Amino acid sequence: MVIYLAGGCFWGVEAFMSEIPGVEETRVGYANGHSENPTYEEVCTGGTGHAEAVEVRYNPDVVSLVSVLNTFFAIINPVSVNRQGDDCGSQYRTGVYYVRPEDRQTASGVFEEIQKKYSEPLATELKPLENFSGAEEYHQKYLEKNPNGYCHIDMSLLDGLTFDD
Repeated sequence: MVIYLAGGCFWGVEAFMSEIPGVEETRVGYANGHSENPTYEEVCTGGTGHAEAVEVRYNPDVVSLVSVLNTFFAIINPVSVNRQGDDCGSQYRTGVYYVRPEDRQTASGVFEEIQKKYSEPLATELKPLENFSGAEEYHQKYLEKNPNGYCHIDMSLLDGLTFDD
């Protein structure tokens, strides 16, 4: 199964999601914009409409979509508009982009539960995946290649998470 997650800078989201038992593969890229195969520089201008996103391929026999999404919401600020950590701009918006129509219903249930924790409305998009273009190779597994690289996500949160519904 696959789901696409936009949670600000894709480096940290990719690193975090890749540690979840049952996540088999992650790849960073650009989702739901209006140009084909954009470059990082083009996306950073805000003119392409893309969000930095992570393709998350997971084994549903090991981890459910609900667990993947709950983990995602544990590492982002879902009420922040076009901002996560120090990163600002429309490419840093948060979103859940699904491929299978049945995943929308599952994700909607998670969104409803998350909304109960906030007085402000969620800014996180829930939309079908329109397009996804893999990012340049130097962005793939960036924090693995650059352990001291910037990351707005607190990786220590991995220690306290459980991955069952």
